[in-house]
Amino acid sequence: MPPPPLPPHEIRVLVIDDHPLFRRGVLQLLASTPHFKTVGEADTGDDGIVQALELKPDLILLDLNMKKGLDGIATLQHLQGAELDTKIVILTVSDDPQDLVSAIRAGAEGYLLKDTDPEQMIGHLNEVMFGRTVISDTLTHCLAIALRDDSMKTLRQPSALTEREDSIVQCLAQGLSNKLIARELGIMESTVKVHIRNLLKKLNFHSRLEAAVWAVTQGQR
Repeated sequence: MPPPPLPPHEIRVLVIDDHPLFRRGVLQLLASTPHFKTVGEADTGDDGIVQALELKPDLILLDLNMKKGLDGIATLQHLQGAELDTKIVILTVSDDPQDLVSAIRAGAEGYLLKDTDPEQMIGHLNEVMFGRTVISDTLTHCLAIALRDDSMKTLRQPSALTEREDSIVQCLAQGLSNKLIARELGIMESTVKVHIRNLLKKLNFHSRLEAAVWAVTQGQR
């Protein structure tokens, strides 16, 4: 899959992480990348929420395990409840499949490990801004296993999908954004959103990434 083009405008970023050295490293990385601009930083989820509501950034980089106040998942849930037009990516040391699934189901657009190569991390963040959900390459297998185990507990019937919904699932498996799916299938982007909402409900998934990984494991890619 070709990398997405550079964003058409500067991306305003808020970093929420309670590790000062790591936070400083992320800020330096963003400062060295022309189309990213850090507009705020916070060392607790509570302060991060306050800044997010005030600054309304394009992108939030959020630590998962913070010792004071709200943890990453609780912070993520609060931010999702605020209905901000903001992409949220988890940056963490945890490769626990349950943490990964919890974050994706809570609405994270990405889940990246802190030891991700800087250039690769910037590439992933660019993808997120173009509507793709990303996870560290080493965790794809973990998510697939977690979803497989979950499927054993939950009845999923691919036959319940319409032909159009099945086509959209295959597009999700290719990592396409809503805009690209609409272009691929020759339909409106708003129609794509409706179909995705319906197929997620039918398959009992909480996010498009879960559906995408499930589709790959079903051999639809």
